[in-house]
Amino acid sequence: MVLQVTNVNSYYGAIQALQDVSFELGEDEIVSIIGNNGAGKSTLMKSVMGLVKPKSGSIKFLDKELTKMKSHEIVKEGIVYVPEGREVFARLSVQINLKMGAFCRNYTYKQLHEKYSEMFDMFPRLKERRNQLAGSLSGGEQQMLAIARGLMSEPKLILFDEPSLGLAPVIVDELFDVITKINQTKKIPIVMVEQNAYMALSVSQRCYVLENGEVKISGESDVLMHDNEIKVAYLGG
Repeated sequence: MVLQVTNVNSYYGAIQALQDVSFELGEDEIVSIIGNNGAGKSTLMKSVMGLVKPKSGSIKFLDKELTKMKSHEIVKEGIVYVPEGREVFARLSVQINLKMGAFCRNYTYKQLHEKYSEMFDMFPRLKERRNQLAGSLSGGEQQMLAIARGLMSEPKLILFDEPSLGLAPVIVDELFDVITKINQTKKIPIVMVEQNAYMALSVSQRCYVLENGEVKISGESDVLMHDNEIKVAYLGG
């Protein structure tokens, strides 16, 4: 397994946000995590990244324990976090944002510009706007920039936190096509927290449903897509 989360308990002060949460991610997989607001989805991502320190439990990436590591050390291990709300550097240009994504890699000048070219081939609109301030981009363009910035570091795993949040449906379709392409062509495993349950189940192989900080249901995504309880709670069925 690429990522193994076992019996993780995370808190905000005295409030428990995750209760004995376990999940795993295999090679080349997309695993989705769905649930209502306040279910603990983002806390789980932040616990993996060391932004929230679990009180107990284990988080292993390629058999290396992460719970005692700092966030920048986790990034150097090859995990990229694309956060909710994108969080681009609004006052910096698109190209400088991309350069910031490569901070933990000792690229030569030539290698850095090869990575720029790779990102611009994948996201042509970013090439057109390479000298624009990131804050002037549309929401969809900022999300593409956040993804490209993460790819600049050649990650071994990507965590997406609510990638479709606030985007128009046509942009959401395009975004999920990009996420699927990254997984299939670059062979990068992906964990995706997503409130759009239908899209999450459509692109993932397996899914975990969080409710009140606990894993309520898990299974293969195409099976859960037709589960009556999932339909009623998350798919509007």
